[in-house]
Amino acid sequence: MNRPVPPGVAGVVPAAGASRRMGRPKGLLELGGATFAHRVVRALQDGGCHPVYVVVDADDEALRGHVADMDVVVLSNPSPGEGPITSLRLALAAVPEGIEGVVYLPLDHALVEGAHVARLLDEARRTKASLALPVHEGKRGHPAYFARTLFSELLDPDLEGGARTVVHRYLSDACLVETEDPAVVADIDTPEAYRQALARFEAAAAGSPPS
Repeated sequence: MNRPVPPGVAGVVPAAGASRRMGRPKGLLELGGATFAHRVVRALQDGGCHPVYVVVDADDEALRGHVADMDVVVLSNPSPGEGPITSLRLALAAVPEGIEGVVYLPLDHALVEGAHVARLLDEARRTKASLALPVHEGKRGHPAYFARTLFSELLDPDLEGGARTVVHRYLSDACLVETEDPAVVADIDTPEAYRQALARFEAAAAGSPPS
């Protein structure tokens, strides 16, 4: 059952990349019986995000069809080669006026679950932070929460360095949510990282520790 939806927080899944490091489309890869695309969408929905925007390459009909039945808004990115900031901007331009912020979760972070998203939102609200990030053993990860007050900077056409630049601008005042779960920093963007993630799932299913 989905967590009760707090008002005004949207989810954003940038899924228009070429997956060059992986060598094949990440959105349709499977992990734990679900595709990367389904896992990240469900994490956002279960964590309290609505609506959820999935931004795909304008030519990617396979991924568009794959998520069509998940109660998401699918947006087409005509210029994915210009970086993931283009996908974020498409989503920010589409969100309704009442949205207070967005939670940004790339496909690479398919181990993130709804509980991670929910805790991030709870802490962002409690601290009234404009930026919230999970942290595991000193390393910042995903998902990332951006309040509406940061939208104009993220949408700035002269912004260099993408969303990372905005993160660094506000990092000193950010809400950093400490967690013992390495899922928030697990970036599955290479065949080796994918193999390791599969091995962990198989070991967990068998009741044995991963190698």
